[in-house]
Amino acid sequence: MCHTSGCGHGYSVHHVGREHPGDAAGCCRPSDFGMRRFPTREERIAQLEDYLKNLQAEAEGVEERIAEIRKAD
Repeated sequence: MCHTSGCGHGYSVHHVGREHPGDAAGCCRPSDFGMRRFPTREERIAQLEDYLKNLQAEAEGVEERIAEIRKAD
């Protein structure tokens, strides 16, 4: 595993700089895995829509937890 970013690529600390696809510090950057640095307008919209969906799901989970706590009282 990447020792600095927790990227989950299975690289151990002693491989940093040799076998790790990230930079010398061991961080995995999107550019290391074939992703462009600047997304297109459509990609950014899709990213934001996905982010919004995740936020809404998180809010729903918080509301459910609040309801559970109120029931317990």
